[in-house]
Amino acid sequence: MSDDSRSTIANHAVVAPAEWFSARSAFLAKEKEFTRQRDELSRRRRALPWVRVDKPYVFEGPGGQESLAQLFGPRSQLVVYHFMFAPDWAEGCKHCSFWADHFDGPRIHLEHRDATLVAVSRAPYEKIAAFRQRMGWNFKWVSSWDTDFNSDFGVSFTPEQLSGGSAVYNFRKLTGGPLEREGLSVFHKDAAGAIYRTYSCYGRGIDLLNGTYNFLDLLPKGRDEEGLKAPQAWVRHHDRYTD
Repeated sequence: MSDDSRSTIANHAVVAPAEWFSARSAFLAKEKEFTRQRDELSRRRRALPWVRVDKPYVFEGPGGQESLAQLFGPRSQLVVYHFMFAPDWAEGCKHCSFWADHFDGPRIHLEHRDATLVAVSRAPYEKIAAFRQRMGWNFKWVSSWDTDFNSDFGVSFTPEQLSGGSAVYNFRKLTGGPLEREGLSVFHKDAAGAIYRTYSCYGRGIDLLNGTYNFLDLLPKGRDEEGLKAPQAWVRHHDRYTD
């Protein structure tokens, strides 16, 4: 967006090169501190306990029905993106689509590090396949249509759960809000075939998956979302930015 009224870019401090270099050098210490903190957080994330997944989930995909174990393919690690696409929706969520635009590039590299990336939604597979083709994506995307998968992993709710305060999203009780939410879950499959849930995150927890936001955070205007009705009010499906 070209409007500077929401941004601190107007009237910003401008200094001589030597002063800029000094300020930038000092800030580097903060960046290095953050990097060390992030490395430690990642280490502690990997050290979290796991929980075994025994429920026999069955998904519908391009090859027909597949179990959770089959979604791993030949690998021992599975990343599931919980994509908001309810059975009665005509298309997938534009915000999840914003994230999904970043999946195909990393997917190839993940597969060479013993990890499979799959998106899962409640919409029927026929709708998923049509929308995936429209968006030009190649990552695997399956339907959890007739399973408890979405509700068990805290991304789909009934109206009764939301009104009664029994819904849990991002590890907190939720009252009100949409029936579908975004998230990510990570699984490990051991040599004997046992499957474990190792991690899940929701809300701002999925920020790191969005390369566009990582680029924007480096720019003078940043994400430039202050003053919008919602932080991502500017986001469109990538084939609709010319509308």
